[in-house]
Amino acid sequence: MQVPFCVLSPQRIKMKTSMSRFKRASHVIWHCQYHIVWVPKYRFRVLQGPVGKQVYKCVMVFSQQLGCEVVELNVQPDHVHLLVSIPPKLSVSGLMGVLKGRTAIRIFAAFPFLKKKPYWGNHFWAKGYCVDSLGLNSEMIQKYVRFQEKEEMHQEQLQLEPGRGPSQKGR
Repeated sequence: MQVPFCVLSPQRIKMKTSMSRFKRASHVIWHCQYHIVWVPKYRFRVLQGPVGKQVYKCVMVFSQQLGCEVVELNVQPDHVHLLVSIPPKLSVSGLMGVLKGRTAIRIFAAFPFLKKKPYWGNHFWAKGYCVDSLGLNSEMIQKYVRFQEKEEMHQEQLQLEPGRGPSQKGR
């Protein structure tokens, strides 16, 4: 027979800590985290400076409005990484439709010069996105998202340093 929950036992403490990552709603206990990556049309490097800041703000605000919790968000010049907790009543595709649609509207309104380029048309984002559901390795993914920018800067720096390129090996 199981020990009632009111008794503090090692099993109860262990269960309580393992259950703490779960959220509760009226009829569901859930933990739905996703790592989502998407890019601007043609993967142009336009998500820097004020455009990148606007995308960051929009993703934070629209995610919160939908009841999602942004765990990590990293806007790179040519792509966006989002680690997000999505309630079960909302689909990933529903979230992405709102995020990509509303951010595009806001970006084109705030930066009209982007819409004037002939290749944009009415679309700021490329079609589709990459999504990965997270389990127990979410901390590792969170660190990856957080430090990706530093890693990419490091890689670019290695390519720019004289004497460090592939043709300089063995000299």
